[in-house]
Amino acid sequence: MSEVIRGDDCSIDGSATVGYGDFTEPTRIGDDATIRAGTVVYGDVTIGDGFSTGHDALLREGTVIGDDVLVGTKTVVDGETTIGSHVSLQTDVYVPTGTTIADNVFVGPGAVLTNDEYPIRAEADLVGPTIEQGASVGANATVLPGVTVGENAFVAAGAVVVEDVPPNTLAVGTPATHQRLPEPLEGPNQLA
Repeated sequence: MSEVIRGDDCSIDGSATVGYGDFTEPTRIGDDATIRAGTVVYGDVTIGDGFSTGHDALLREGTVIGDDVLVGTKTVVDGETTIGSHVSLQTDVYVPTGTTIADNVFVGPGAVLTNDEYPIRAEADLVGPTIEQGASVGANATVLPGVTVGENAFVAAGAVVVEDVPPNTLAVGTPATHQRLPEPLEGPNQLA
């Protein structure tokens, strides 16, 4: 097991594993964290204050997470990923290696972010998507490798996003097309 450095008032369920693996860098957890049963947090993970998980979440090595972040039940965050502050990753979200998620982002249940353009067919660099500040990704949406979802953009539930989504735009459909953001969806998320 790797070294674990915990802040004040952390609650870690007995069946959670924190500091999994043998890494030279410790797991660092800020103040007021809640890590629920079945969750595995690898070594070499840095987490800010106010962190919370559902049950059976997985956070791999090299992940850096800001303050006030929720990682939902059975959500997987693969290593070498950066997640900002005031982020909500709901149940069953997949976040691959090489992904960047900015502040105030919502990712709905079952959303899948990808990082491999041609899985197991060709050697390729893994490039995760970038989800910019204030963006939302709806339930069961899929965002392909290297795609940027712009600031305050909104990806509709079930959309398959194959190209960059401009800021303040709605992406809807399969493959997703871009539309003007409807008035009720304008402005930043209310996660802070």
